[in-house]
Amino acid sequence: QVQLGESGGGLVHAGGSLRLSCAASGRTFTTYTMAWFRQAPGKEREFVAAVRGIGWRGGFTLYLDSVKGRFTISRDDVKNTVYLQMNNLKPEDTAVYSCAASTGEVVDVVNEYSYWGQGTQVTVSS
Repeated sequence: QVQLGESGGGLVHAGGSLRLSCAASGRTFTTYTMAWFRQAPGKEREFVAAVRGIGWRGGFTLYLDSVKGRFTISRDDVKNTVYLQMNNLKPEDTAVYSCAASTGEVVDVVNEYSYWGQGTQVTVSS
């Protein structure tokens, strides 16, 4: 069982930066693939970034094309925390961002993730 809690959202102007954090409980955190998804009003939940845990392809990262070069996902397995550093934010990045944990093989599919946080709002003004 894993419990997740996000923080770090807020309101920022276009071009600004935010760092989201997701603290996880559970002794097997290091084995989980951790990811960030987002959901804008009226849209489906969308994959943003993921980082694999230890084991096969440990540390592998994957990003949504539109955030490559702007967002960076990282994890601290001592603190049981995953981060999403978001730079050069754009109005279209506005959404509720949620972190998720998975033991599955595919990292960019919503249904692969068993554990979800409540989400944190990110609003980017133009």
